[in-house]
Amino acid sequence: MEKQKNYSAAEKKARIRSCAAKTVIYTFLVIWAVIVLFPFYWMILTSIKDYGDYNAEFIPKFFTLSPTLQNYIDAFTLVSLGKYFLNTLIFTLITTALMLFITIPSAFAFSRLNFKGKNLVFTLFLSLMMIPSELVVITNYTTVTNLDMRNTFAGLILPSVASVFYIYLLKENFSQIPDELYYAAKVDGTTDFKYLMKVMIPICKPTIVTITILKVIECWNSYVWPRLVTDDEAYYLVSNGIQSIRETGFGRENIPAMMAAVVAISVPLIVLFLVFRNKIMEGVARGGTKG
Repeated sequence: MEKQKNYSAAEKKARIRSCAAKTVIYTFLVIWAVIVLFPFYWMILTSIKDYGDYNAEFIPKFFTLSPTLQNYIDAFTLVSLGKYFLNTLIFTLITTALMLFITIPSAFAFSRLNFKGKNLVFTLFLSLMMIPSELVVITNYTTVTNLDMRNTFAGLILPSVASVFYIYLLKENFSQIPDELYYAAKVDGTTDFKYLMKVMIPICKPTIVTITILKVIECWNSYVWPRLVTDDEAYYLVSNGIQSIRETGFGRENIPAMMAAVVAISVPLIVLFLVFRNKIMEGVARGGTKG
């Protein structure tokens, strides 16, 4: 009986410690979530405030009793936000498609094909990740300028179609597929292309979906490169388009409409991540796990 009582007391103490630890952890997570999400809340709140009410606030209010969607109408009618969206969509779709066209065969070659100097080539390839991005931007800008491709979609797209990181991630995922499948397919007369399309891509679909989504997000948020190679508003993306809006009188004076424009360009990425978040996590986990 004493042992049972002692065990019961020890068990109660363990439960109390566990509950206390969970309380501290969840309290910390809630505080951190509030800190992270507050800027988004403030952005959305500002975007639905009336222009006059916003300017009349000497002390910012954390809520509004008279929300309005007029700011969103102004964001699309007073500036060329719709044009920026279209340019960004074209840039994102073409760049992502070309990235997949380059990344998938490259990852397959490094993971399955045997050729002289493969390991050396792959090591040199990975070493490109050590080069500061600023140096690459300078080189790409000089090349695009010399080829007279500034203010063109070709100049925007071509420097962004290859990614060492995505090739490495997919190569590691391809390498996890047993070699026996490849050799069996070769015995049956299957070509490398057919094996890639019928076996490797379906098995590694989560990782391919992941790099596709990450590339879409990268293209949508691209700012430095479009800012360098485009000074014609006809080729502005949403990122440098929003910057242009901020620098004009509209962006400086009508802050609620400016926030509405920012919300409008943020919603597609948020929805995309929420819909495919499980695929992203699965793809990253598969790409970083051997065996």
